[in-house]
Amino acid sequence: MVLSAEIEALYERRSSLSPEDVAARRQVYEVLTELDQGSLRVAELDQSTDTVVVHEWVKKAILLSFRLRGLTTYNLGPFEFVDRLPLKHDYARAGVRVVPGASARFGSYLGPGVTLMPSYVNVGAWVGSETMVDTWATVGSCAQIGERVHLSGGVGIGGVLEPPQAVPVVIGDDAFVGSRAMVVEGARVGEGAVIGAGTIVTPTIPIFDLSTGEELGRGVIPAWSVAVTGTRMRETPGGVFGMSCILIVSRLDPGRRHEKTELNAILRDHGAGL
Repeated sequence: MVLSAEIEALYERRSSLSPEDVAARRQVYEVLTELDQGSLRVAELDQSTDTVVVHEWVKKAILLSFRLRGLTTYNLGPFEFVDRLPLKHDYARAGVRVVPGASARFGSYLGPGVTLMPSYVNVGAWVGSETMVDTWATVGSCAQIGERVHLSGGVGIGGVLEPPQAVPVVIGDDAFVGSRAMVVEGARVGEGAVIGAGTIVTPTIPIFDLSTGEELGRGVIPAWSVAVTGTRMRETPGGVFGMSCILIVSRLDPGRRHEKTELNAILRDHGAGL
């Protein structure tokens, strides 16, 4: 039986499993090891259809790991952790720079050239090569972060673990996410897009093109665009209120590297910043 079928069978009888089920724990650990090494991932973008394909059985393995592994105390220098999963290790061999105060859970993948400032990467996440995860940024469970991405200080990338079929957050290659911005609940940021500081991207907040007023949808920031938080006025029975929205204030040349001074000038013109 292939590993995916074994995990599906275990998930069907998950209520009866416990840390004493050694064979089941070994199968689940095999999946987490492949996630950790990058030979397996929770989700990926199908370029032909521009949709996110979720490998549900991989998510189910992560969920099973919480049932099959008991709490363990880990002592690392002066630090003590009590968790069901260990932390990643062998960063130097993977070509990853990790600043003191940063941690990544076993079962997350960090590509060569990734830099972790004091930050956190949860299980099931994928962080592509040459990406910067800046100070106090969080990459939630199963989030898929592309290559050469910059997650600025305090950025929150939401985790989407349950239900297994739920689409995780996906950040495209070369994207820039400004300080204290949040991308959650399976929202997507397109390739090369720039998210202004403090902007919240969710599938429920509408996105408008500032130059035309056209609503572009919800939950997906277009590739090579600059997005900032905005407000639209709506009249309700209780009065007129400002409702959150996202404004696309500029379009960038596809494939062009971001110049921080240029981006700051664009955002400053619209009362935002990185």
